[in-house]
Amino acid sequence: MKDPRIITGFSRLSKDQKVDLVAGQVKKPDQYAEILRSAWHRDPLAQKLYDEFSENTLSNYYFPYGVSPNFLINGKFYFVPMVIEESSVVAAASGAAKFWAERGGFHSEVISMKKIGQIHFLWHGDIEPLKNSFPEIRKIMLNRTHALTINMQKRGGGIRGIELIDMTDKIPEYYQIKGIFDTRDSMGANFINSCLEEFADILKEFVADDPRFNGTNLDVIMSILSNYTPDCRVHTWVECDLSHHQGFDDIFSDEEFIRRFETAVNIARVDVNRATTHNKGIFNGIDSVSLATGNDFRALEACGHTWAARDGQYRSLSEANLTDGKFRFSLEIPMALGTVGGLTNLHPLAKFSLKLLGNPGAEELMMIASAVGLANNYAAVKSLVTKGIQKGHMKMHLFNILNVFNADEQEKRQAVEYFRHEKVSYNSVSRFLEGIR
Repeated sequence: MKDPRIITGFSRLSKDQKVDLVAGQVKKPDQYAEILRSAWHRDPLAQKLYDEFSENTLSNYYFPYGVSPNFLINGKFYFVPMVIEESSVVAAASGAAKFWAERGGFHSEVISMKKIGQIHFLWHGDIEPLKNSFPEIRKIMLNRTHALTINMQKRGGGIRGIELIDMTDKIPEYYQIKGIFDTRDSMGANFINSCLEEFADILKEFVADDPRFNGTNLDVIMSILSNYTPDCRVHTWVECDLSHHQGFDDIFSDEEFIRRFETAVNIARVDVNRATTHNKGIFNGIDSVSLATGNDFRALEACGHTWAARDGQYRSLSEANLTDGKFRFSLEIPMALGTVGGLTNLHPLAKFSLKLLGNPGAEELMMIASAVGLANNYAAVKSLVTKGIQKGHMKMHLFNILNVFNADEQEKRQAVEYFRHEKVSYNSVSRFLEGIR
């Protein structure tokens, strides 16, 4: 008997029908249906574009779109767009950007741009005939995918290698074909997956048609790109000479500040609990640039965290050291970003973001995003080893708390003045509002 709670045909309902049905699942359905509709774009054509980004769309979910000025990267200044809901992240990035712009700015270089995809398959029986045939199979794969790769090749990218990998030490009879790709300014997921599926078809046909095989040796499990891109990597750093006064902090001397800062980063190198939060701060910056430019921040995070654990222990993605009187703070991270394809060409604000950045290619965007990640990391660690993280964060969070208590504009102005020299918390804001009300 069919469970009456199971909804059939939801995707075929009109948008208004979906809104009314979903709002009916909560108390005051008319109120929440109106909230959903109130966030629709005033231009129906623009709203239709947003609706078609995903499935079962009811409304739009707004995040703040901010900008961080004064980012000097490889001698070029940027206004960097940042999309993030967390208080103090944009302010922290902006403060760190200005500080380091006065000391030479951020330096960055892309180490490589290679990405990988895999055909995962089982091979029953003797693998040697397949290994011996693989040069021939590789050649067929390259020839048959020429139509898929010709435009990418014109842009300087394409297939960089095809390898047969023995994984039987992990799973019996398990092998891979690993494709190595350069997708230039595209993130490249669709390109890579199309090539892989063609590779898999070629492999199946070859095994079925060649008399050296009995046709039952091969069982292709799946063909898919990997979001782990250790060979699509960027290195970014700031540095300064401590023989000159740098003014890192008002309380600590430069030498004491650097000692505390370096120790804090080293703690994140050895303690997984600290490393997790440390790296989250880096992704505050990277994710916000990714969202602003229409990129896939989930892929970036998955890749970055895998890289952080590449030696068997999860560690800080950034490093700090003082050598011969020179302080250097750096970040090396794999990062697959795109500036063509996907939402980068569709979302109006993503297109604006790229124009604001000077229409960068993927390599330049990697350097920008990693610089923002390093800036946020610097600001967070600096706060932790000096005044503490909460003082600045809660100051920025003040308006969120005031809005929770439905403060009007006059109350907000009074609160900003009062909390200029007082600690901010939910309780302290509540008591303040009760007092003035």
